[in-house]
Amino acid sequence: MGAALTRAAQWTSSGSGSRTLALSPLNETLLSEMVQFVEDLRSLHPQTADVVFEEPLQWRTALQTSDLKADYTLTDSGARSEQQDSTGRPLLHLSPPHVSALSLSLLSELLDMCGDKEAEVRACLQENEDAVKKMVGPELAALLESDSKDADKVKAKDRDPKVKLLLKLRRLNEQLLDKVLQQISEQVHLHVSVVKNELDSLVLFCGDDDHSLLRSLHYTSDFEFANGCRAPPHRQLLGEVAYIRIETYDTEPVCATYSNRGVFLNKGVKEYAADESDYEQTGEIFEDLTSLLKSKSCYFAQNIHKEEPNQQHLKKQEPWTKWRENALLLMRLCVLNNCRKAERGAGKQESKSRTDFSLTSLPGRSSPQKSRTPARSRLREALSESSPESEEEEEEGLERRPDTSADLPSEQLRLQKLIRFMREGNQTATLLTMCALRDMDLKQETYQLSIRDLGGLDALLNILDTGESRCIMGSLKILRVISHSAQIQRSMVRMRGVQSLVPLLDIQVPELQALAAETLANVAKFRKARRTVRHCGGIGKLVRLLDCAPDSRSLSPREELHVEAARCGALALWSCSRSSRNKEAIRKAGGIPLLGRLLRSPHVNMLIPVIGTLQECASEESYRNAIRSEGMIKDLVKNLSSENEELQMHSASAIFKCAEDEKTRDLIHQYKGPQRLALLLSKPENKQLLAAATGAIWKCSLSQKNVTKFQEFRVLEKLVSLTSEQPEEVLVNVVAALGEFAQIPTNRGVIGQSGGIEKLVRLLTGRNQALLVNVTRALGICATDMKNMAIIDQLDGLRLVWSLLKNPSPEVQSSAAWALCPIIHNGKDVGESMRRLIGGFQLLIKLLKSTDNEVLASICAVIAKITEDKEENVALLTDYGVVPLLANLTSTTDDLLRRHLAEAVAYCCMWGQNRAAFGKAGAVPPLVRYVKSKDSGVHETTVVALYQLSKDVDNCISLHSNGVVQPLLELMGHEDEDVAFMAAGCVRNIRMLANANKFSKWNN
Repeated sequence: MGAALTRAAQWTSSGSGSRTLALSPLNETLLSEMVQFVEDLRSLHPQTADVVFEEPLQWRTALQTSDLKADYTLTDSGARSEQQDSTGRPLLHLSPPHVSALSLSLLSELLDMCGDKEAEVRACLQENEDAVKKMVGPELAALLESDSKDADKVKAKDRDPKVKLLLKLRRLNEQLLDKVLQQISEQVHLHVSVVKNELDSLVLFCGDDDHSLLRSLHYTSDFEFANGCRAPPHRQLLGEVAYIRIETYDTEPVCATYSNRGVFLNKGVKEYAADESDYEQTGEIFEDLTSLLKSKSCYFAQNIHKEEPNQQHLKKQEPWTKWRENALLLMRLCVLNNCRKAERGAGKQESKSRTDFSLTSLPGRSSPQKSRTPARSRLREALSESSPESEEEEEEGLERRPDTSADLPSEQLRLQKLIRFMREGNQTATLLTMCALRDMDLKQETYQLSIRDLGGLDALLNILDTGESRCIMGSLKILRVISHSAQIQRSMVRMRGVQSLVPLLDIQVPELQALAAETLANVAKFRKARRTVRHCGGIGKLVRLLDCAPDSRSLSPREELHVEAARCGALALWSCSRSSRNKEAIRKAGGIPLLGRLLRSPHVNMLIPVIGTLQECASEESYRNAIRSEGMIKDLVKNLSSENEELQMHSASAIFKCAEDEKTRDLIHQYKGPQRLALLLSKPENKQLLAAATGAIWKCSLSQKNVTKFQEFRVLEKLVSLTSEQPEEVLVNVVAALGEFAQIPTNRGVIGQSGGIEKLVRLLTGRNQALLVNVTRALGICATDMKNMAIIDQLDGLRLVWSLLKNPSPEVQSSAAWALCPIIHNGKDVGESMRRLIGGFQLLIKLLKSTDNEVLASICAVIAKITEDKEENVALLTDYGVVPLLANLTSTTDDLLRRHLAEAVAYCCMWGQNRAAFGKAGAVPPLVRYVKSKDSGVHETTVVALYQLSKDVDNCISLHSNGVVQPLLELMGHEDEDVAFMAAGCVRNIRMLANANKFSKWNN
C-alpha cells in the first residue's frame, strides 16, 4: 500500500477517467501479498486488526448475503456485523452489490468467504486509492511515505492502536516494494551503474558560466528504488532505468529515457506518475547520453571535444598490469602466428578451428550475433584498451580504434572489451582473456553483475560445453569466485548452468572435478538449484567423489588433488543436503559409509564439510541411526577437542542433533563427551561455537548421568552466568539446559543461589517464542523449590507468566500454563493475586476454545489449580461460563487432556448447581468412558470427578445407565487408597439412590 500502489503497481486509465489496476503479473504479486498480510494480521496481531478505521472502505462486490456465515444480522437491505464502532455503525455492512468495512479483521473474514480473494482486494483498492488515509486518518497517512524523524518518534513512543496499524502498513509497504524489485531483477538485468556514472560525469559540465556545456541535467523523479532504478516497476520490466530532463544552450528542454537498448528521447516524462503515452520513443536510439547530446545540440558537440583531452588524466590507472607483463609476448606471438598462417593459405583451417570453439555456435544458449573482426585487429584493440601509459611506445605500431564511449568508466570499458573478445576469440585468446579476468577483483559485486549483464556469464557457461579442458578449467576458476553472489547463482540456474556443471564431475581430472563441485556448492544455496542438481543425477556423482582414503597426513601431489576433489564434493553435498529429498538421495547413493570414512581424516579442511553434511542430514532419524551404527559418534566427540574452532562448532552442532536418541547420549557419555563440551564453555567470545556447545549440552542433559558428569565440571554455574547478554540462539539452548538440570532437586537450589531465577524472570519479557517456551518450562520446574518461589513472587513472576497466555503461539501458551501450575500451587495468596489480574479469568475461558490439545490440557490443569479449595475462584469461573466449555471437551480421546479435564470438572463441581449443570450439558456419559482408558493417571482424576457428579440425583441415574458400576468395582481394589475411596463413594451414592427408589416403591 502507499508507495507500493502509487509507484510499484501498474495502473491503466478507463474511459470514465478513473484508474484501474492492470491485469499483469506484477500486480498479481502485489495483490497476493496484500491478501496474505490481511490474513496474517488477523491471526498474529488480532488487536491491531480490530482497529476501527477513520472512514469505511467501500466498493462493489460479488458477494451475496447468503454467502455470509454466522455472527451477521440480516436486514431488508442486506446484512451487517454485530460489532459496532463508538457511534453505532456496524463494522461491516453488505448491501449487494455494495459493501463497506471499518476494520481489517472483518475485511479478512470477508475475504475468507470469497472465491477469488485477489479480485476482491483489487476491487477494494480501485475504489479506495486513498485507503491508508481512510484507515488511519490524513495526518498518520502522511507519515507512511515519510522517513523523517517525526515518523521515528511516533514509532518509538506512541502506543496508540492506529499508530501500530500504521507501522504494520509501513512494513507492508517496504515488503511489497522489495517483492516487486526482486521479481524485476529476476527477469530484467538493468545497467544502473553505467547510468549513474555517465550522469555524474555530465553533471560536472552543467551551469550558467561560460565554461559549461549544459544548463541543467537532472532526474525527473527523486524517488530511487532499492535496485538503483528510478523508472516505475512496470517500465523496468521493459528495460527502462531512469528518465532525465535536459536543458541545453541552443535547444528547447527535452526529456530522455535510459534503457538497456540505449538512450532515446521520449514525449515528455516530467514526473514519476506520467501518462503511458509520455513514455513513447520519439527518435532514434543512441549508445549513450553523450552521443544523444552531440546529435541534438551543436553547442554541446562543438565544445565537448575541447573537454575530453582534459579528462584523460582523471582515468584510473590499469590495476591488472601483472597479466599484461606475463601475457603480452604470448599474445603478440599469437598475432604473428595467425598472420603467417593466413599468408600461407591456412585461413580455412584456422576458420574451422575458431568455428568449432566459437561460443555463439554452441547449442543450449543463445548469444547475440556480432560482426566478427580479424584476430589481429581484435588483439590490437584489447591491447590498446588495456595498455598503461608506460608501454604506449611499444604499442605504436598497433592501430587504435576510436573510443566511442570515453565517458564510461575505464574499468567498465575494459571489462566489456574482454568479454567481447572472450566470446569471439579463438582458444588461445579466450584463455588469455580469462587470465585477465581472474586478475580483476571478482569478489566485488559490481564486477560480478557486470560480467553477467555484459554477457560474460553466458559465455563462461558456454565454455563448459566445448570439451577444451584448459578453457573449461579457466571458466570454472572464474565461476567459482563469482558464484558466491546470490544473483549470479540464480542467473546460472536460469541459464542451465547446473546442467553443464554436473557432467564435468565424470571427467577423470581431479582438479577439474574439484572446481566443478565447489562451484555447485556455491550455486546450490536455494531450493531450485538443489532440485536441479538432483534431477541431473548430480547427487550420485558427488557421492562418488568421496571415494578416496586420505588417512595419511603426508600426501603425494596426485593424492592431494584427489583429496581436494573429495573435499569439494563434500562441500557440494553439504549445500544440497538442506533438501530432505536430497538427503534421501545421498543415503541411497551410499554416502553415509563414505562420509564415515572421511570423518577419520587428519585434514581439518576435509572434516569441516563432512561434518557439516552430517549435521544437516542428522535431522532425519534414519541418518541418526546410521551415524550411531557406523561408529561416527566417537569421531564427532573426538573433534570437540580440535584446535580449529569452526570444526568444534560443526561437531557440537552434529552432536546437538544426534543426541535426540538415548542410545547416542549413552555413547557420548562413554566417549567422555560431557568433559569436552564443558571445556567449550570457556570460549564465550565465539558466539557460534557457544550456541553449538550449549545446544549439545542441552540435548545431552536429557540423560541424568550426563547431568551428573556435567556437574563435576561446574557446568550449571557456567550456564547460569550465560543467561544474560548473549544472542538469542545461545539463550534458547542455555535456558533449555537449565530446565533439564533442574530435574534434579538439588540443582534447583543451586540455580536460585546463583541468581538464575532473577535472570530467568527477566527473559519473560522477550519475543523469541522458542526462548519463551524454554524459560517458562525452566521456571515451572524451579518453582517447586520454596526459596525459588519466594524470589518469583518478589519479582511479580506470576503476572509475567500469566501475560504469556496472550501470546499467539500455542507452544508458548501451553508452556506458560504448565509453568503456572507449580507457581499457583506453591505461591502465597495466589488466589487473591489472580483475581487482581485484569482479564485473567476471561483469558482462561477464551483459551478453552483453542483447537490445540496441549493448550487445552494445560489450561484445564491451571483451572484445577486455581479452583482447588478456592470457592471464590470457582464462582468467578462459573459466572464466565466455564461449565459448558468443559463439558464440550469431554468427548476428547486425548489421555493427557482427559486427565486434567476430569480434574478441572471435579473441582468445579464443588460450587452451587455446577454438578447438575454438567449433567445437563451431557458431560457424564463421556466421562464414564474415561475409566476404560489404559492411562492410570486418567483413572485417578476421573474417579474424583465421577464421585462429585454422583452427588446429583440425575447424574446417578445417568452413571448407572451408562454402565459405570462394573469399572468402579474394579477400581475399588486400586493400590492408591484415594482412588479406591472415591470409586467406592461413587458406587455408594448410586446404591443409596437405588435403595431410596425401592423404599419409595415399597411405601407406595
